[in-house]
Amino acid sequence: MNSLEQQNAASREGEIRRVTLVGLVINIMLTVGKLAAGVLGRSAAMLADAAHSASDLATDAVVLAFVRVSSKPKDDTHDYGHGKFETLGAVIVGMVLVAVAVGIFVDSAERIETIVDGGYVARPGIVALAAAAMSILAKELLYHYTVSCARRVESSMLKANAWHHRSDALSSIATLVGIAGARYLGEQWVILDPIAAIVVGALILKVAVDMIRPNLDELLERSLPAAEQSDILRIVGSESGVEEPHNLRTRRVGRNVVVDVHIRLDGAMSVSSSHEVTRRIEQRLKSRFGDGTIVTVHVEPLRAATTPR
Repeated sequence: MNSLEQQNAASREGEIRRVTLVGLVINIMLTVGKLAAGVLGRSAAMLADAAHSASDLATDAVVLAFVRVSSKPKDDTHDYGHGKFETLGAVIVGMVLVAVAVGIFVDSAERIETIVDGGYVARPGIVALAAAAMSILAKELLYHYTVSCARRVESSMLKANAWHHRSDALSSIATLVGIAGARYLGEQWVILDPIAAIVVGALILKVAVDMIRPNLDELLERSLPAAEQSDILRIVGSESGVEEPHNLRTRRVGRNVVVDVHIRLDGAMSVSSSHEVTRRIEQRLKSRFGDGTIVTVHVEPLRAATTPR
């Protein structure tokens, strides 16, 4: 890795850390505030929302831990770099969300059973309602701040964390509706509060599944989408002298694309000339997929050499 690449990697790592630390501070305040509001306001939905914000703290910690490792260049034990640590971090964030959703489902089901059996469940207080409104605003702003950085630095892990923030905002909307209904529609509607908590859990679970699936595909070496593979074959095949590009294999390592392709060239072509063709192909693919693209081009003779050129 040259000095410019090292500077870019350091700048990228610093930006991810800065954005995540801002989220960490906000999540600490929201977790404490929601927990207090849930207890004082007697709201199961708000307590579920507090658990969601607490999970944000855990995922912020994952991002901070993995971003330094994923930014390291290749070494003796990682020939393709450490980009997949970032992918692994995104999967861990998703798994934390799944665990949070399951916990919310279990707790809410127990509260609904209590209400159906005639047990007493107090109506939520105004403090829980105010906390939900504040959470919606804070987490939606944090989502936009985080996702803009994620797109700028091309970080799947940071993007996953941004959607974790948005899932918290969405869950707070459900919490707000449930608390308001349970508080203002009368005693018989107190069940809306744990029902809102279940809606929160469902939203969290959907975000988790959508987050885990593509990153797990990357860990399992899934190929690039068909459209991108067709684009690669078009780029390779359009290079002068190249015939029959085939045996294309692709995958991702973090934010970088790996391309392995076979081509056929005139068998009488010199080694120097064939090397120049593969160099141009590599540059064109890097222009399309980024400077970190790892390209391997295998050359096969189109026909046997007859006379030297």
